[in-house]
Amino acid sequence: MHTMWKGNISFGLVSIPIKMHSAIEDKDIKLRTLHKACHAPIKYEKKCSACEKEVAPEEIVKAYEYAKGKYVVLDDDDLENLRKENEDKAVEIIDFVKMEEIDPIYFEKCYYMSSGEGGNKAYALLRQALLETGKVGIAKIIIRSKEQLAIIRVYENTLVMETIHFPDEVRNVEDVPNVPEASQIEKKELETAILLIDQLTTEFTPEKYTDEYRTALLQLIEAKKAGAEVVTGTEKQPKSNVMDLMAALQASIDNTKPKKTEEKKKKTTRKKVAKEA
Repeated sequence: MHTMWKGNISFGLVSIPIKMHSAIEDKDIKLRTLHKACHAPIKYEKKCSACEKEVAPEEIVKAYEYAKGKYVVLDDDDLENLRKENEDKAVEIIDFVKMEEIDPIYFEKCYYMSSGEGGNKAYALLRQALLETGKVGIAKIIIRSKEQLAIIRVYENTLVMETIHFPDEVRNVEDVPNVPEASQIEKKELETAILLIDQLTTEFTPEKYTDEYRTALLQLIEAKKAGAEVVTGTEKQPKSNVMDLMAALQASIDNTKPKKTEEKKKKTTRKKVAKEA
């Protein structure tokens, strides 16, 4: 597993050398853009908006636009020194909090952390302390020239660093348009909605959720490669007679009943077989 960052995590006087690895594998299917006439890849050239000339990489500088058309140019050396100044620091756990106090809207990316040289005991100590207390650590780290707020927690016996957004990066929920105010909900509608939720409630099994679009796209690509003619049939959906909220809820409940009943039958059969064995 590729090491994307290495350094030290500290809490109090305890320092833990660690290596960080991406926990997420991007499985998006990348599609290239081609010229329709000859199927050659399209190039995207960098051109100056003023002189209309193509610009070489060594002619490009970074800048911050502080007003329309006004820039502060930042040298690569300035940015590199600033990055090293912060990146070389040990990552210190600032606070410990309960995981449930952090709303998932703050979560961003997840990284596995392995022990660096000589860090096994300190790694195991932090892991056990987090498990015993049920807490997660709050820390700051520089990743790819950007300071990140992060939590450190335990996932299946491995320390995980999960970057989270700073509070000012999360937009104010009050700015969301067209959010309805509390309205008068009929008791029967609420009871039926809760019943539907109960019928659809199950244990979370990640493996049962798959990316159906990606699977279909891969199948399409393979069929194209094999030279097969691909025809996608569209099944006509029956018209729904559901006209109001209550009817929609009841119809949803009716649709889930056979599924739940079948699951119960399977569980009962398995238990019966187990007893007979």
